[in-house]
Amino acid sequence: MQHIITALVENRFGVLANISSLFSARGFNIDSLAVGETHDPSISRMTIVVTGDDRIIQQVMKQLNKMIDTIRVSDLTEEAHVERELMLIKMGHTPKTRAEIVQLVEIFKGRIIDFNPRDLSVEIVGSSDKILAFMDIMRSFGIKEVARTGRVALPRG
Repeated sequence: MQHIITALVENRFGVLANISSLFSARGFNIDSLAVGETHDPSISRMTIVVTGDDRIIQQVMKQLNKMIDTIRVSDLTEEAHVERELMLIKMGHTPKTRAEIVQLVEIFKGRIIDFNPRDLSVEIVGSSDKILAFMDIMRSFGIKEVARTGRVALPRG
């Protein structure tokens, strides 16, 4: 099962490397990792999506809590939370396909952020399911490049 773990950490050199090495040293794959400064520039929030059973996740959380630069660790999987992911996707288009692509972008509440006679780039924000659904539909138009942020999440309330 996928778990969404958030960690507030000191915003210092080497913290990200130390945390990612903790996962690799134990043979855990990180499915998604997003890191950014919080409202306090001395603190970063890491959102880590990892697959594992409850025993593995508890072990990971204990190890994260032991790290010197860790302030707080939470598993949001079973808690009420909001999560989003951003995807930028570049695809080819022709005069015949352009209107259909634009219509699909509107249905998915995306935005065309770059356009030229051969390619267009789209920004989509939403759940991972929404991102994957949009990407699946766009495959028939010829995806050229994709960049995804990974999930970010916050507890509700």
